[in-house]
Amino acid sequence: MKLEMTLPERPGFLHAVPILNIFALVQLFFLLGPSLVLQSGVAVELAPSRFQMERYQDTLVVTLGPGEPGPRIHFGRDAMSMGELTNRLDELKSGGATAKSIVLVQTDAGTPVGAEREVTELLLDRGFRVAMVGKSQPAALVPASKPKAK
Repeated sequence: MKLEMTLPERPGFLHAVPILNIFALVQLFFLLGPSLVLQSGVAVELAPSRFQMERYQDTLVVTLGPGEPGPRIHFGRDAMSMGELTNRLDELKSGGATAKSIVLVQTDAGTPVGAEREVTELLLDRGFRVAMVGKSQPAALVPASKPKAK
């Protein structure tokens, strides 16, 4: 004996639910994707700093790391020499980068101070604003202020 369905078949909206789920996930991916990316650049071991700075929009990032014979220099994710960095900064300046452009300088703890100073002076000489980046210290490591003598 063959059983037959007595209810009428109404496919309608239920077949469209998986497609709507996919569209919702794709839209969520594109909405939340940019907020998950903090900064482009190269991973370095930053020196600790007890100062906090605000977040800047549209910053340029220069990363310095130890290397032989000179320091490793990355502009964003691009590795380059000091001469190439100078040319890139000149291109940006002639391309309309304003004096308000902020360059974040991330320096590895093992990088010589002279290399950091040289890159910082190059940036300042080209008219860019410079901000040094460090990692935050835990509260226990921040030295307490000394009480004033009366």
